[in-house]
Amino acid sequence: MKLVLFDIDGTLLWTDGAGRRAIRQALLDEAGTAGPIESYRFDGKTDPQIVRELLTLAAHPAARDEARLQAVCGRYVELLAAELARPTQRTTLLPGITELLAALGDEEAAGRALVGLLTGNLERGAALKLRSAGLEPGRFRVGAYGSDSRQRPDLPAVAARRAAALAGRTFAGEDIVIVGDTPDDVACGRPVGARAVAVATGFYDVAALRAAGAAHVFATLADTAAVLDAIFA
Repeated sequence: MKLVLFDIDGTLLWTDGAGRRAIRQALLDEAGTAGPIESYRFDGKTDPQIVRELLTLAAHPAARDEARLQAVCGRYVELLAAELARPTQRTTLLPGITELLAALGDEEAAGRALVGLLTGNLERGAALKLRSAGLEPGRFRVGAYGSDSRQRPDLPAVAARRAAALAGRTFAGEDIVIVGDTPDDVACGRPVGARAVAVATGFYDVAALRAAGAAHVFATLADTAAVLDAIFA
Protein backbone atom coordinates (compact mmCIF):
# COMPACT_ATOMS: atom_id res chain seq x y z
CA MET A 1 0.00 0.00 0.00
CA LYS A 2 1.24 3.48 -0.90
CA LEU A 3 0.77 6.51 1.31
CA VAL A 4 0.27 9.28 -1.27
CA LEU A 5 0.66 12.78 0.17
CA PHE A 6 -0.29 15.86 -1.82
CA ASP A 7 0.92 19.41 -1.39
CA ILE A 8 -1.85 21.98 -1.92
CA ASP A 9 -0.72 25.32 -3.39
CA GLY A 10 0.76 24.90 -6.85
CA THR A 11 0.05 21.16 -6.84
CA LEU A 12 -3.69 20.74 -6.33
CA LEU A 13 -4.86 24.32 -6.79
CA TRP A 14 -4.13 28.04 -7.03
CA THR A 15 -5.95 30.61 -4.90
CA ASP A 16 -4.95 33.63 -7.02
CA GLY A 17 -2.94 35.27 -4.23
CA ALA A 18 -5.56 34.95 -1.48
CA GLY A 19 -3.10 33.45 1.00
CA ARG A 20 -0.46 36.13 0.42
CA ARG A 21 -3.03 38.90 0.80
CA ALA A 22 -4.35 37.37 4.02
CA ILE A 23 -0.90 36.92 5.58
CA ARG A 24 0.07 40.46 4.63
CA GLN A 25 -3.00 41.92 6.35
CA ALA A 26 -2.65 39.63 9.38
CA LEU A 27 0.92 40.82 9.90
CA LEU A 28 -0.15 44.44 9.58
CA ASP A 29 -3.05 43.92 12.01
CA GLU A 30 -1.06 42.05 14.66
CA ALA A 31 2.49 43.39 14.27
CA GLY A 32 2.18 46.63 12.33
CA THR A 33 4.46 45.43 9.53
CA ALA A 34 4.46 42.77 6.84
CA GLY A 35 8.22 43.01 6.37
CA PRO A 36 9.60 42.64 2.83
CA ILE A 37 6.57 40.61 1.71
CA GLU A 38 6.53 41.98 -1.84
CA SER A 39 9.85 40.29 -2.64
CA TYR A 40 9.55 37.30 -0.29
CA ARG A 41 8.90 33.80 -1.71
CA PHE A 42 6.22 31.69 -0.04
CA ASP A 43 6.56 28.50 -2.09
CA GLY A 44 7.72 25.41 -0.21
CA LYS A 45 7.42 27.04 3.22
CA THR A 46 5.01 26.52 6.09
CA ASP A 47 2.66 29.31 7.14
CA PRO A 48 4.27 29.70 10.61
CA GLN A 49 7.70 29.75 8.96
CA ILE A 50 6.57 32.51 6.59
CA VAL A 51 5.23 34.62 9.45
CA ARG A 52 8.35 34.20 11.55
CA GLU A 53 10.77 34.85 8.68
CA LEU A 54 8.96 38.01 7.55
CA LEU A 55 9.00 39.39 11.09
CA THR A 56 12.67 38.42 11.48
CA LEU A 57 13.52 40.21 8.23
CA ALA A 58 11.67 43.25 9.58
CA ALA A 59 13.70 43.02 12.83
CA HIS A 60 10.42 42.88 14.75
CA PRO A 61 10.51 41.51 18.34
CA ALA A 62 7.35 39.44 17.68
CA ALA A 63 9.54 37.08 15.64
CA ARG A 64 10.75 35.66 18.97
CA ASP A 65 7.37 35.71 20.72
CA GLU A 66 5.44 32.47 20.21
CA ALA A 67 2.16 33.97 21.45
CA ARG A 68 2.43 36.83 18.96
CA LEU A 69 3.25 34.41 16.15
CA GLN A 70 0.18 32.35 17.02
CA ALA A 71 -1.93 35.51 17.06
CA VAL A 72 -0.78 36.37 13.53
CA CYS A 73 -1.58 32.85 12.35
CA GLY A 74 -5.03 32.96 13.93
CA ARG A 75 -5.79 36.30 12.32
CA TYR A 76 -4.50 34.97 9.01
CA VAL A 77 -7.07 32.15 8.98
CA GLU A 78 -9.88 34.64 9.64
CA LEU A 79 -8.70 36.86 6.80
CA LEU A 80 -8.15 33.91 4.46
CA ALA A 81 -11.78 32.86 4.94
CA ALA A 82 -12.87 36.38 4.02
CA GLU A 83 -10.58 36.48 0.98
CA LEU A 84 -11.82 33.16 -0.34
CA ALA A 85 -15.45 34.23 0.14
CA ARG A 86 -15.09 37.35 -2.02
CA PRO A 87 -17.37 37.30 -5.10
CA THR A 88 -14.34 38.10 -7.28
CA GLN A 89 -12.16 35.31 -5.83
CA ARG A 90 -11.03 32.65 -8.30
CA THR A 91 -9.59 29.42 -6.95
CA THR A 92 -8.43 27.13 -9.74
CA LEU A 93 -8.14 23.37 -9.57
CA LEU A 94 -5.02 22.46 -11.53
CA PRO A 95 -5.02 20.22 -14.64
CA GLY A 96 -5.72 16.55 -14.08
CA ILE A 97 -6.48 16.78 -10.36
CA THR A 98 -10.13 15.71 -10.57
CA GLU A 99 -9.27 12.66 -12.67
CA LEU A 100 -6.21 11.72 -10.61
CA LEU A 101 -8.08 11.87 -7.30
CA ALA A 102 -10.88 9.76 -8.78
CA ALA A 103 -8.38 7.16 -9.97
CA LEU A 104 -6.66 7.13 -6.59
CA GLY A 105 -10.06 6.63 -4.99
CA ASP A 106 -10.31 3.37 -6.92
CA GLU A 107 -6.84 2.40 -5.65
CA GLU A 108 -7.92 3.18 -2.09
CA ALA A 109 -11.02 1.04 -2.47
CA ALA A 110 -8.78 -1.82 -3.60
CA GLY A 111 -6.49 -1.37 -0.59
CA ARG A 112 -3.51 -0.24 -2.66
CA ALA A 113 -3.34 3.39 -1.53
CA LEU A 114 -4.07 5.81 1.27
CA VAL A 115 -4.35 9.42 0.08
CA GLY A 116 -3.54 12.39 2.28
CA LEU A 117 -2.04 15.86 2.48
CA LEU A 118 1.42 17.14 3.28
CA THR A 119 1.27 20.91 3.23
CA GLY A 120 2.76 23.99 4.82
CA ASN A 121 -0.74 25.37 5.28
CA LEU A 122 -2.24 25.54 8.73
CA GLU A 123 -4.85 22.78 8.98
CA ARG A 124 -7.76 25.25 9.08
CA GLY A 125 -6.31 27.20 6.17
CA ALA A 126 -5.87 24.01 4.15
CA ALA A 127 -9.54 23.14 4.60
CA LEU A 128 -10.61 26.62 3.48
CA LYS A 129 -8.50 26.44 0.33
CA LEU A 130 -9.66 22.95 -0.58
CA ARG A 131 -13.33 23.86 -0.19
CA SER A 132 -12.83 26.99 -2.29
CA ALA A 133 -11.71 24.69 -5.13
CA GLY A 134 -14.63 22.30 -4.67
CA LEU A 135 -12.63 19.63 -2.82
CA GLU A 136 -13.84 18.26 0.50
CA PRO A 137 -11.02 18.11 3.07
CA GLY A 138 -12.36 14.74 4.24
CA ARG A 139 -11.47 13.25 0.87
CA PHE A 140 -7.86 13.26 2.18
CA ARG A 141 -7.84 10.65 4.92
CA VAL A 142 -4.69 11.82 6.72
CA GLY A 143 -2.67 14.98 6.77
CA ALA A 144 0.37 16.81 8.11
CA TYR A 145 0.27 20.59 8.23
CA GLY A 146 2.20 23.72 9.04
CA SER A 147 0.26 23.75 12.29
CA ASP A 148 2.02 20.48 13.21
CA SER A 149 5.51 21.87 12.72
CA ARG A 150 7.13 25.02 11.38
CA GLN A 151 9.74 22.83 9.67
CA ARG A 152 8.52 21.03 6.55
CA PRO A 153 10.98 18.08 6.90
CA ASP A 154 9.15 17.13 10.13
CA LEU A 155 5.85 16.60 8.31
CA PRO A 156 6.33 13.28 6.45
CA ALA A 157 6.91 11.45 9.74
CA VAL A 158 3.79 13.09 11.21
CA ALA A 159 1.72 11.94 8.23
CA ALA A 160 3.21 8.44 8.39
CA ARG A 161 2.31 8.08 12.08
CA ARG A 162 -1.26 9.19 11.45
CA ALA A 163 -1.57 6.89 8.46
CA ALA A 164 -0.26 3.95 10.50
CA ALA A 165 -2.85 4.59 13.21
CA LEU A 166 -5.60 4.67 10.57
CA ALA A 167 -4.48 1.74 8.43
CA GLY A 168 -3.09 -0.53 11.14
CA ARG A 169 0.24 -0.88 9.35
CA THR A 170 3.45 1.10 9.11
CA PHE A 171 4.52 3.26 6.18
CA ALA A 172 8.21 3.82 5.55
CA GLY A 173 10.67 4.43 2.74
CA GLU A 174 9.22 4.10 -0.75
CA ASP A 175 5.80 3.24 0.69
CA ILE A 176 5.50 7.03 1.05
CA VAL A 177 5.07 9.14 -2.10
CA ILE A 178 5.04 12.93 -1.87
CA VAL A 179 3.44 14.83 -4.74
CA GLY A 180 4.50 18.47 -4.86
CA ASP A 181 5.67 21.39 -6.95
CA THR A 182 8.79 22.71 -5.18
CA PRO A 183 12.29 21.48 -4.35
CA ASP A 184 11.26 21.65 -0.68
CA ASP A 185 8.48 19.12 -1.38
CA VAL A 186 11.09 16.86 -2.96
CA ALA A 187 13.61 17.29 -0.15
CA CYS A 188 11.29 16.99 2.84
CA GLY A 189 10.73 13.26 2.35
CA ARG A 190 14.40 12.30 2.39
CA PRO A 191 14.63 11.79 6.19
CA VAL A 192 12.02 9.01 5.91
CA GLY A 193 13.17 7.68 2.54
CA ALA A 194 10.04 8.83 0.69
CA ARG A 195 9.89 9.13 -3.09
CA ALA A 196 8.86 12.41 -4.70
CA VAL A 197 6.66 12.88 -7.74
CA ALA A 198 7.03 16.52 -8.77
CA VAL A 199 4.88 18.69 -10.99
CA ALA A 200 5.84 21.97 -12.66
CA THR A 201 2.51 23.75 -12.11
CA GLY A 202 4.05 26.04 -9.50
CA PHE A 203 7.04 28.38 -9.78
CA TYR A 204 9.65 25.73 -10.62
CA ASP A 205 10.13 24.18 -14.04
CA VAL A 206 10.72 20.54 -14.91
CA ALA A 207 14.51 20.98 -15.02
CA ALA A 208 14.65 22.53 -11.53
CA LEU A 209 12.50 19.79 -10.03
CA ARG A 210 14.54 17.07 -11.71
CA ALA A 211 17.73 18.69 -10.39
CA ALA A 212 16.18 18.67 -6.89
CA GLY A 213 16.08 14.88 -7.06
CA ALA A 214 12.44 14.01 -7.76
CA ALA A 215 11.97 10.40 -8.86
CA HIS A 216 9.48 11.51 -11.52
CA VAL A 217 8.67 14.97 -12.88
CA PHE A 218 5.64 16.07 -14.90
CA ALA A 219 4.73 19.34 -16.58
CA THR A 220 1.18 18.83 -15.27
CA LEU A 221 -0.72 15.97 -13.65
CA ALA A 222 -3.09 15.69 -16.61
CA ASP A 223 -1.84 12.28 -17.80
CA THR A 224 -3.55 10.18 -15.13
CA ALA A 225 -2.16 6.84 -16.28
CA ALA A 226 1.43 8.11 -16.36
CA VAL A 227 1.14 9.74 -12.94
CA LEU A 228 -0.33 6.56 -11.45
CA ASP A 229 2.53 4.56 -12.94
CA ALA A 230 4.98 6.96 -11.27
CA ILE A 231 3.21 6.76 -7.91
CA PHE A 232 3.12 2.95 -7.91
CA ALA A 233 6.54 2.43 -9.53
